[in-house]
Amino acid sequence: MPATKPAARPGFVLGMLCFVYVLNFLDRQLLSILAKPIQDALQISDGQLGLISGLYFAMFYCFIAIPVGWFADRTSRVGVLSLACAIWSGATVACGMAANYTQLAIARMVVGFGEAGGVPPSYAIITDTYPPGKRAAALGIFNLGPAIGAAAGVAFGAAIAESFGWRIPFIAVGVIGVVTALLVWLTVREPARGATDVAGPASDDKAAFWPTVRMFLSHPILMLAALGSGATQFVTYGLGNFAVLFLMREKGMELGDVAIWYALVLLIGMGGGMIVSGRVIDRMVRKSRAGYAIAPALSLVVAMPFYVAFVWAPGWPLALALLAVVMVFNYFYLSASVALVQEEVKPGQRVLAGALLLLIMNFIGLGLGPTWVGFASDWFKAQGDPHGLQTALYTLTPFYLIAIGLFLWLARLLRRQDVRQEVQA
Repeated sequence: MPATKPAARPGFVLGMLCFVYVLNFLDRQLLSILAKPIQDALQISDGQLGLISGLYFAMFYCFIAIPVGWFADRTSRVGVLSLACAIWSGATVACGMAANYTQLAIARMVVGFGEAGGVPPSYAIITDTYPPGKRAAALGIFNLGPAIGAAAGVAFGAAIAESFGWRIPFIAVGVIGVVTALLVWLTVREPARGATDVAGPASDDKAAFWPTVRMFLSHPILMLAALGSGATQFVTYGLGNFAVLFLMREKGMELGDVAIWYALVLLIGMGGGMIVSGRVIDRMVRKSRAGYAIAPALSLVVAMPFYVAFVWAPGWPLALALLAVVMVFNYFYLSASVALVQEEVKPGQRVLAGALLLLIMNFIGLGLGPTWVGFASDWFKAQGDPHGLQTALYTLTPFYLIAIGLFLWLARLLRRQDVRQEVQA
């Protein structure tokens, strides 16, 4: 498959990739959105729910992303993305047809396998479509995918499930994804690697697998970006995968309320955070690359007290208002870390580097965050706590402090790097 066709219409490419990411996140979030009816139908506990939405999913999503990233760096990133979308969408249909916990767990693992090929190729395609100085904003728009996907999943999934049951949303979304995979293959062109870099298009040299992995794992800046993002995601996924269940069980929301009000909070809060963060980061890094770390550190400082207040809030209207603020500031890390990693590595390493970033931050956040919350909730309930899930969500608070510390450390290293480059110039 050719890998040197000129990029066509950056806005169209970005729009298509964003829509695929919407489906990627929508498929992933349907399980948490429909947690209560699924629990009622299949008789599964919070701990089991945490495993299939967290660790079991992440084992495939994170580790398969590495060989997929290496393969995409050497072939067609658009082709890999299209095939991945078809796989995870077919597995989403299988989730809707699961008759028991085992079948649902296997289907979720296959969803994770497919989604491993979704985001890393998209990061590299966007980086080779938009030049430095515009990439964080473009990645911020791309990262609207989770906000739109989660909001659409809540509105569509909850509304359809209320009328037709929890299985139909999985099947409908999966079918849409298969059609989208074909459209991506037919309409999105593969940009030349390094096409928008200052140095121009890269040579045809292919990045070696193990040297790239060793480079990433031994690079302090890349590792701090990944670890800081992972600590942040421990909170965001730990909260996100149980938020609907928490609001219904502890705050008194009904499925119909969730379909309207929680969907709006996700769209406005998370979506607004993605758009604002991309623009803020692009402005900050024009002065210093330390902005890639300072922006997420400051945003998490703001988010933390609102998060604690959200968990405490006595009713769902106040809880949702507080959650909207949390959503705005919880996601500054994403565009910052992705843009930093993509700029820090060679063009031929971008998909694999993006996959390694996702491996570390998603295994910590997506793999362990929901798993922790699910088992903590079951443990607190076993100790006689009538609000076990609420107590479990409080235990996520220290991870805000860990993430803030890691991003401040990263800012220090980026400042030192800027000084060295100025001296060498």
